[in-house]
Amino acid sequence: MPIQAVLFDIGGVLLRTEDQEPRRKWERRLGLPARGLADAVFNCETARLASVGQATQQDVWRAVAERFRLDDAKLRDLQRDFWAGDRLDEQLLRYLIDLRPRYKTGVLSNAWPGLRALYAQWFGLTDDLVDVMIYSGEVGVMKPDARIYHLALERLQVPAESVVFVDDFIENVAGAQAVGMRAVHFASPGQALAHLSRLLAE
Repeated sequence: MPIQAVLFDIGGVLLRTEDQEPRRKWERRLGLPARGLADAVFNCETARLASVGQATQQDVWRAVAERFRLDDAKLRDLQRDFWAGDRLDEQLLRYLIDLRPRYKTGVLSNAWPGLRALYAQWFGLTDDLVDVMIYSGEVGVMKPDARIYHLALERLQVPAESVVFVDDFIENVAGAQAVGMRAVHFASPGQALAHLSRLLAE
């Protein structure tokens, strides 16, 4: 079956932490290994709950502050630095936007409640850029749970075998494949676009 729709992940694909130094500064200060700050923020239990809408962004940062014994001022500084190195891949986003109207398009992201508004404000990732924009914290289920892929298919109104999904986590790629989608494991923009272009040409 020919491809009818293309779905992209946000974090790690469309939006990537290109400058690690702001986070490394805090890792040195807190005695964490490389990438340890991201692990502490994204992989704590509160963050997992936020990713399915059972906690807020504020709850996540409160948990981080408690773990590292940060006062309010230091927590604000950490939050600012945590996101300071993130960059939107304008070329990749333009590629996704330009697929319409030939293909339906969307984003499927594991994200805390409230990030839709922040992504729109900080990076211009507004709902009108794609046909569907699904954030796990708003729908109560996260990748690689099959239910979130089925929700995307329902909203796109296309069969699974006609969809390509691009994600940087292999477990999320496997989750998409398990429901019948085709999938690309993102390693770099060039690699992902080359693989995607081959699939679209089939």
